Amino acid sequence: MEAMRKLRLYLDSSVVNHLFANDTPDRMKDTARLWDECMAGKYDVFISPMVYEELEECPEPKRSLLYEKMALLDLIELPATNVVKMLADEYIKYGVLTDKSLNDCLHIAYATVNNCDVLVSWNFRHLVRFKTSDMVKIVNTINRYREIIIASPAMLIDDGDEE
Repeated sequence: MEAMRKLRLYLDSSVVNHLFANDTPDRMKDTARLWDECMAGKYDVFISPMVYEELEECPEPKRSLLYEKMALLDLIELPATNVVKMLADEYIKYGVLTDKSLNDCLHIAYATVNNCDVLVSWNFRHLVRFKTSDMVKIVNTINRYREIIIASPAMLIDDGDEE
């Protein structure tokens, strides 16, 4: 029997940021568990140059700690392309999010253009929402891209058979 291919995860900066988020211990714990699964090779993990740009805004020593954690993963860094920018503009044009949320649209576009299965985020305000997923599906269909799932780390981690 052929092995199933690994899910391709795109991590936005909110996921990386929650590796050290003492103010949200449950999210920090779920992020650490997802990170462990990624380190164990369960997923193919992708990030964009935007993740690094956004993490540059983190104060030290947190920024260095985040970069150390990122170095533990076999991250695939996606290239910045005009195609990504054009798709992000399409999301704004169709009202997925407003132009104030261009970075969020860029995260979705990076994941979509590069055939990721899941965009992983803790951004419940803009990304991990039914309306956003629904609108992204429509815009992706119009632009001949496949559907992408937008999920929080908590939705991905394997809980085993705990009841």
